[in-house]
Amino acid sequence: MSVLLLATYETKQEEADYLIAALMALGVAVETCDISLHAGGVQWSPKAKIAGMAQATDRAITQISAKPQTGRRMVVAIGGGTGGQIALRVLQSLPVAMPKVLVTTLPFDPRYIIADSSIILVPTIADLCGLNATTRAALDQAAAITGGLYHASLPTGPVSHTPSIGVTALGVTGPGTDALCARLKTDGQEVTVFHANGFGGAAFTRWAKIGAFKSVIDYTPHELTRCYIAGVHADMPGRFTSMGNLPRVVLPGGVNFIGLGEPDLMPETYRNRPHYSHSPLFTHVQCAEDEMEKCANILGAALKEATAPVRVLIPMGGFSSEDRPDGAIESPGLRHVFADTLETHIPLTRLKGHINDSAVAHAAVDALRDITKD
Repeated sequence: MSVLLLATYETKQEEADYLIAALMALGVAVETCDISLHAGGVQWSPKAKIAGMAQATDRAITQISAKPQTGRRMVVAIGGGTGGQIALRVLQSLPVAMPKVLVTTLPFDPRYIIADSSIILVPTIADLCGLNATTRAALDQAAAITGGLYHASLPTGPVSHTPSIGVTALGVTGPGTDALCARLKTDGQEVTVFHANGFGGAAFTRWAKIGAFKSVIDYTPHELTRCYIAGVHADMPGRFTSMGNLPRVVLPGGVNFIGLGEPDLMPETYRNRPHYSHSPLFTHVQCAEDEMEKCANILGAALKEATAPVRVLIPMGGFSSEDRPDGAIESPGLRHVFADTLETHIPLTRLKGHINDSAVAHAAVDALRDITKD
């Protein structure tokens, strides 16, 4: 077995050699792949640099694909700002289950890129410009992580050989999804839950595409507002269409608000709406009627494309934890707007309860059973 080490050897040879020596001391065999730009010290124009990064990425993917994967235990990469981004793109192309470690200065928010990839990040804190106490410590940590994974007898737990039921959740729908998952597990089902916060949905989408699910309960399609109204999110164009070939139950968890940052940093137009602090860093702002209509139309169009059975349940008692009597963003009117608009695309069932009621969660399980009983 071996570990593949990606690095910009043109500029990070010293750091790569240090990590190779540390890995070999732990009994880890290393093979290498150069992801350098090969600029020869020339300062490229921004356009040429971006093109060179794409070429380096493609070159590395081609080289890796040309070699047998048998015996390759995992992949480790070293990179600063440019090299780190090249490495991320290469790591994204690798099988999801393969362990991947990236040692980088992280000069950017990595969530947008690693949201659907199982990549372990080791921040170097200081820039990777030679060896010093700080970078050596980071490389030692990377070696220890890699060595532990390399020698581990993976997997350590029971292995499921059948796809699971994919579920989406947020804290604002937590009681409902907890009840849902408890019911499914009591029924002997394996459940995989994804945080629908603008980034977890990217993984949810990729997992659907690679056959990890046998069915889906999209309990919290909150990313409708993040992707099509406002808020941060990873690239996920297939968020509501990639599971169209799977039996699916859909509820409107979290579609009544926009997830934004700290209140003082929000545009005034949002501060003037009903809102509340979900945490010190995140604010939930009530959607407007036209935004609810837009989200319902987008979801309805996606559900109409499905080739597998779909059931839609609308809990008219509230779509999130603060959409309730005396809640910070309660609005029965918005619930009716969403339901009425969505119903122009696809049949749906209106429930009396709240999204977090156990009765609503059980209704979702019953609906899934009904469309998968054959």
